[in-house]
Amino acid sequence: MKATPSAALLRKGRLSPYLFTLLAFILFVTILYGEDFSCTIGGQFEDYRPYRSLSSATKKKGEKLAFAVGEAESGCDVFSGRWVWDETRPLYDESDCPYIQPQLTCREHGRPDTDYQHWRWQPHACSLPSFNATLILESLRGKRMMFVGDSLNRGQFVSMVCLVHKLIPDHAKSMITNGSLTVFTAKDYNATIEFYWAPFLMESNSDDAIVHRISDRLVRKGSINKHGKYWKGVDIMVFNTYLWWMTGIKFKILQGSFDDVDKDIAEVPTEEAYRMAMKSMVRWAKKNMDPSKTRVFFTSMSPTHAKSGDWGGDGKGNCYNETNMIEDANYWGSDCRKNVMNVIGEVFRKSRYPITFLNITQLSSYRKDAHTSIYKKQWGPLTPEQLANPVSYADCVHWCLPGLQDTWNELLFAKLFYP
Repeated sequence: MKATPSAALLRKGRLSPYLFTLLAFILFVTILYGEDFSCTIGGQFEDYRPYRSLSSATKKKGEKLAFAVGEAESGCDVFSGRWVWDETRPLYDESDCPYIQPQLTCREHGRPDTDYQHWRWQPHACSLPSFNATLILESLRGKRMMFVGDSLNRGQFVSMVCLVHKLIPDHAKSMITNGSLTVFTAKDYNATIEFYWAPFLMESNSDDAIVHRISDRLVRKGSINKHGKYWKGVDIMVFNTYLWWMTGIKFKILQGSFDDVDKDIAEVPTEEAYRMAMKSMVRWAKKNMDPSKTRVFFTSMSPTHAKSGDWGGDGKGNCYNETNMIEDANYWGSDCRKNVMNVIGEVFRKSRYPITFLNITQLSSYRKDAHTSIYKKQWGPLTPEQLANPVSYADCVHWCLPGLQDTWNELLFAKLFYP
């Protein structure tokens, strides 16, 4: 078994309690839902539809990508489609996957309905290939798959583990977390599926995998190698970064080192800061990944459903108690995301390295029914005021498992093997 940097890392005035808890929760929600409290990236958005085809924008004509066993049907856009009811779903049971964090186990935490587990994504012009866990594991034999990003990418990582782990005997699999790195090992395959916490991809003051809810976020310019040294040797890489950037119109960038006594900090437009991160990611991939042997994916923005007014509700609610999806095929949601899509499009079109774009944004925007809402382990005790108003503490960012993020991995499977 080859030695890897990841393996090395694995070895290494008074307030009342109720008021304090309430204020702490408000701060947490403000940080978590920064996108929804402040529309940070404005401007005109041409149209989201062209960016559905970004998955092939950097693929050279006739080029055979690593891991491909076939090609998608001609004219097939797997990201353009509709949700259809499927009685054979979910693809696994919540109780059968011990790797799901308690923040995502909705049924265990009292969610009474299960309809959100039974929807299947159906592209308009073709069908998705059936997810084949055996093909995934055989293709990963002696190799590494890694998800890098924030808690939404961690959810996709856990979903992938849940989709494949039942094929592996209990004695031949393990999950170990050490700091920023979590590694699921399939011992008989000499394979790993990993998650690395790096919400900005570059070095930041939010890099602690546990204590990272910081309102005054700061990212160090040109620092992707701080984390990137642990990504080297990966064969399939899945990046994401978005929600943590959404803190305001401006974003703080550190020019020097976090160790400097007098820090040189510049405030730049959030769009510019995000573009800096995307360019850094592309440069890192070009320098460290071999397109004939490895694959790089980027998962687009995961939508939130924190304001019911966005889909025609009374404006006072959010995803709480929402058990039906949004049926308007043209629904897009908050305008805050749209220029970010333009940034991604600009950077990817100029990239000479083939990065596959997983455009999960539009299909996920319909799924206001699929969030964890109140059905999760809470970060702290809830006050009587909160308990009386569940909307106040519903999590409309993360997703129940099994559920929507399994579809993200079906799309990843399709683009990995049938690009």
